[in-house]
Amino acid sequence: MRFFKRYFITGLLIWLPLVTTVWVLLVLARTLNSLVPSFLSPEVLFGVAIPGFELVLVLLIILLTGLFCANFIGRAILSRWESLLGRIPLVRSIYNSVKQVGDTVFAPNGQAFRQAILVQYPRQGAWTIGFLTGTPCDEIAGLLAGDFISVYVPTTPNPTSGFFLMMPRADVQVLDMSVETALKYVISMGVVAPPASMPPVAVRPVQAVGVDASQ
Repeated sequence: MRFFKRYFITGLLIWLPLVTTVWVLLVLARTLNSLVPSFLSPEVLFGVAIPGFELVLVLLIILLTGLFCANFIGRAILSRWESLLGRIPLVRSIYNSVKQVGDTVFAPNGQAFRQAILVQYPRQGAWTIGFLTGTPCDEIAGLLAGDFISVYVPTTPNPTSGFFLMMPRADVQVLDMSVETALKYVISMGVVAPPASMPPVAVRPVQAVGVDASQ
């Protein structure tokens, strides 16, 4: 029984991340395929089914949209389009929220997570890994006494959900590990530790990162 358990778990640990990765990619591919209208399907255009045609078409449209909006005419059209959406009450709220998150996460010069940090959460004496995301907005900063920073504390093993906290800068300790390494550590529930060659974690207050408080 011990022999079976040992090798079964070993095989499970090999297959689980592989199957999960393939499943996520398939869900993403099906979602992108569903965006293509039926009149652009390969059966209608060429009279024959071409696997992956819809996915390639969506990726091509995204690429061409990026190229078009990179020039002056494209930016002008995009500006007018966003101005039009901004006049529609419900659409305006959804579009602006999604756009702001997208600009923060995917912008080439953006840093959604600026530093991996160590915070006491959910109580004093219990430590967890968080990520510095910026500073509180002007209105909130004016109501807080002292120097505060914005912190995102992810949940395990799904880091896309978590908690947004505003904490005194002095209560936060910055880690020497990269954001990517810290995310792996969180997702693995502490099993995948940082490489042994990595310098020890420096226990020091987090430094300012030049973030505008209005962000």
